[in-house]
Amino acid sequence: MRLLGALLHAGRRWLTAELPAVRDRLTENFWPVVHAVVAGTVAWLLAKNLTTSHDPFFAPIAAVIALNASASERGANAVRLLLGVVIGILVGELTLFLIGADYRGLAVAIGVAMALAIVVNFARLVIGQAAVSAMLIVTFAEEASLYRLADALIGAGVALVISQLLFPVRVVAILRRAEADALAEMARMLEDTGKALAHDDAVSTEETVDRLGGLSQPIAHLTQTRESSRHTVRSSTIRWGDLEPITREDEHVDRLVYLGESCLTLARTTAAMSTEERHRFAPLVCEIADSLDMLARDLNNPATRQRAVDRALEAARPFGGRPDSDDPLTVSTHLAVLLVSTDIMLFAGIDPQDVRGVLEKDIDRPRVTRATGVPWLPWVSWRPKRPVQESVRLWRARLAEFVSREEGRKEAESESRRERERRNVR
Repeated sequence: MRLLGALLHAGRRWLTAELPAVRDRLTENFWPVVHAVVAGTVAWLLAKNLTTSHDPFFAPIAAVIALNASASERGANAVRLLLGVVIGILVGELTLFLIGADYRGLAVAIGVAMALAIVVNFARLVIGQAAVSAMLIVTFAEEASLYRLADALIGAGVALVISQLLFPVRVVAILRRAEADALAEMARMLEDTGKALAHDDAVSTEETVDRLGGLSQPIAHLTQTRESSRHTVRSSTIRWGDLEPITREDEHVDRLVYLGESCLTLARTTAAMSTEERHRFAPLVCEIADSLDMLARDLNNPATRQRAVDRALEAARPFGGRPDSDDPLTVSTHLAVLLVSTDIMLFAGIDPQDVRGVLEKDIDRPRVTRATGVPWLPWVSWRPKRPVQESVRLWRARLAEFVSREEGRKEAESESRRERERRNVR
């Protein structure tokens, strides 16, 4: 009884500790689960009515496997699944013809199918589906391989309709979630720094490194999310619609990266100041942390963005001018305050001209521009307001601009990498 009571007590403690995380995971993945349930059911019904001579078990499996990926990879997953099935069927049928349905044929079919899949497309889904399809063809030699191909076509087709037409990936929403995570980590770092400044706690090198590492992870995730979003734009139905919101959010990612660097500079310079200066800058650091936390909690609300900008500017104004001291550390800290406030304004949506007016003290309270609305479906924003030819021309211009910006960025990264290599050689 004591053992049972201890186990129940441990179970309750574990459930209490893990329940918020479990709830968050279920909430985050609710709609992907719904999409998979609908896709599997529809695929089975279609295959059952279109191919009545066999049990279409693989159609719902194909639909669910194709959708079991990140939002930006669902369409590609469906294509990969089909490619793997086709390779496996071809290899399996050829093995049956040359070797037969025994253990030698099974081994050859699996090996050749996987090797061919590696040559054609080195995606794990392609390799796995090629091996499974070849295995099933050789094992169940009496069943027609066309049935499995038909099931795969139906399942992948249903997955493509759901992932590309009915519920396409919302790139802007995904980017903003990654931005919110990065902002929350910046707020946490500055909040810890502000508390240390206020209580005159010495910040060790290890703590500084931990804070730098804690911020680098969401920034790296944000950069990866942006790269994934660019791939999604090129390979999905999103490119059919208005690319302006995506292009604008892509620019916000750059500004957020700059904001993270400014926050790191502010944290490092204030932590190295004298006791009196640390106490003086502590409220500023805490106020900026609160404004960043406000942005992270409600990033899509223009009113919240405006309040965050007002709060950060109110805290930074006494420290944004030229310092009286010529001490390099004090000058660097004031410059960091100026950079942080500028980056917050630009990220929140203040017009660059208004930012310049604030810095030159011509504008007292800049106004956040309303963010562009993002429709659920990429082609919903199309309206017959202009001739079709003009709409096509504008769409091509926006797509060309998006591609040009990406090529320029890659060229700049290559040039930077070559420059570093030349320096290392020297």
